[in-house]
Amino acid sequence: MAKAGHAWSREAAAEQGEAEEGEDPLDAMIARTGCLEQHRQLQECMAERQDWRHCQAQLRAFGACMAQRQQQQ
Repeated sequence: MAKAGHAWSREAAAEQGEAEEGEDPLDAMIARTGCLEQHRQLQECMAERQDWRHCQAQLRAFGACMAQRQQQQ
């Protein structure tokens, strides 16, 4: 299965002359929060279902993880 990345961030990296094959900057930022697995599950659901309304459980899990991370700071 291909990784569902963030097209806009890859385009921005390419415009800045960065290698497109490198890690997605948004994925790297999310990985530092500890919520990367929840984010990837949300991305996979969105890729499969093509409708965020069908991905509410994943969306809530990612949001809760990010909210918990903000409270810790």
